[in-house]
Amino acid sequence: MSDPAALALTAARRWGLPDPVLLRNGMNTLFLAGDDTVLRVGRPAVPMAVEREWAALMSSVSVRIPRLIDDMNGGDGVVVTALERIHPVGQVDWHAVGEMVRRLHSLPLDAAPGLPWCGHFPHWQVELLLDEVRDDIDAAALAGLEACLRRWDGWRERMRHDLVVCHGDIHPGNVMQSADGPVLIDWDLRCHAPAGWDHGPLLQWSERWTDRWGGGPHAYDQFAEGYGGSLRDDWMTGALAAMRMVIATLMRVRAGRTDVLAAEEAERRLRFWRGEPNAPLWEPQ
Repeated sequence: MSDPAALALTAARRWGLPDPVLLRNGMNTLFLAGDDTVLRVGRPAVPMAVEREWAALMSSVSVRIPRLIDDMNGGDGVVVTALERIHPVGQVDWHAVGEMVRRLHSLPLDAAPGLPWCGHFPHWQVELLLDEVRDDIDAAALAGLEACLRRWDGWRERMRHDLVVCHGDIHPGNVMQSADGPVLIDWDLRCHAPAGWDHGPLLQWSERWTDRWGGGPHAYDQFAEGYGGSLRDDWMTGALAAMRMVIATLMRVRAGRTDVLAAEEAERRLRFWRGEPNAPLWEPQ
């Protein structure tokens, strides 16, 4: 991909914004351009025309997302998008988040045509990912990972049923509390999936049995109350939460082949799969 910083600077000057400052690298590269604008540089999952239609759809069901201000073609499929910067105000209102997600899930599937089925995402080919990094994992940790896969055997086939329109990655890092209420950010993994696809990540952050991230213990209860029901005891939701933990570990193992910090985090996560009673919390990367 072309130099994200150079593209962000070109876009900022075109739009009369201050010089951008790097905020975060990930699936996209984010820059701050003044007090009220974020520049996102990356290859969008859908054409920008579809992105604008999505923004209108979310507005129609009162699901708050960052406002799309403008976009610039950066070449080679890369787009620089100017988005409203959300200024955080206080703690996240998880009850209101649950209400928004319920409205999202209530949409008919054909209201959001073209969304992928959740199982099509490459990193969700769990067995292939495990085979790729198997030789980099010690026997004890590998046994723990494989035991988890056996426990939830059949999860992939059952993931094809009872689909709804999903955000795809709802957790504390992707929700910001604004003066007008919570805002859902980072929609790169939106898809058609079981409802548990949007419950599972938050369960990982707030439930003791999968609390690897140190999240608040009551976030999911508040979310479920706003949503209108808990999926804590739903088999599919439990399977998806478990698979997210497996995938999060395997991806750090793979990244750790060339990245020292990723290797350190991979080791931290593998301690959990070895069954160590004092295994440390995981750190998002």
